[in-house]
Amino acid sequence: MSVINWFEDKRKFGGLIGAFLEEATRGSTSSERERDRRISVNANKGLWARCDNRGNMLYVKFSKQNKSVCEERGYHPSMNSMERIELSIDRNTWIPMDEDTTAKDILGFSDEDSYQNRIIVSQEKTGLPDAVQTGIGYLNGTLIALGVMDFHFMGGSMGSVVGEKITRSIEYATHKFMPLVSIRASGGARMQEGTLSPMQMAKISSALQLHQVQKKLLYISVLTYPTTGGVTASFGMLGDIIIAESKAYTAFAGKRVIEQTLRQKIPDGFQAAESLFDNGLLDSIVPRNLSKGVLSEISELYSSAPCRKN
Repeated sequence: MSVINWFEDKRKFGGLIGAFLEEATRGSTSSERERDRRISVNANKGLWARCDNRGNMLYVKFSKQNKSVCEERGYHPSMNSMERIELSIDRNTWIPMDEDTTAKDILGFSDEDSYQNRIIVSQEKTGLPDAVQTGIGYLNGTLIALGVMDFHFMGGSMGSVVGEKITRSIEYATHKFMPLVSIRASGGARMQEGTLSPMQMAKISSALQLHQVQKKLLYISVLTYPTTGGVTASFGMLGDIIIAESKAYTAFAGKRVIEQTLRQKIPDGFQAAESLFDNGLLDSIVPRNLSKGVLSEISELYSSAPCRKN
């Protein structure tokens, strides 16, 4: 679906209702049985799940058909990284990179539990080595590099492994002259790694500078619920095009921290995607159902630009 059609749907149906009629299986990269076997999100284990925004009950089968979007309010609950990959690229084209990269507890960090145990628990829960998946695939026929963060792995926190994998993905896209798409869902820097974690902000930003400024290649940043902390303060907001899902919580410091620091009441919705868009920090808010089509059209416009042909 083109951007023009999307705006027409938004005008007629409030931006979401028309999109729910999209075929349920479009863009999936595997059968429903194979997908259910790989994905182990707690909300999908039963027949019903509770919307974490309004608390209303959602039938899991229908929720999957609607790309996990709540029909009642248009709320976009969180998805794991594999679901987002299946939503974003063409069927059977995903080639993962750096799957064997795992974190080490260099500092010997421990609070209620050791950092090493937290990693093991998250790996068993998600089936992932760390909080990001990177790789390449086709987006409606256009080969792209894709990085998808997973909030189910330690809150999508950014440690040295996440920084390294994202940096390698950017460098690969730069070397192969490919567009880069990143989908963000993170609570920010991983405190268990100390200074090593915020160092990734500069590391990734430096790789993006080469990709965007020197090589003039496309980088699209997609913000989902939530995108906060060091991820927002670095590569999350460095995209040539920055889009967000509806009502995606995007911030550096959380509402409670701001209110306690400034001793002022923060308005409701202050850090929602709609507020950021109104203040010029985002280029567009795109319903999840239409994200693949919008990303594809942006990539096609970029590849057909006269400067690229020359």
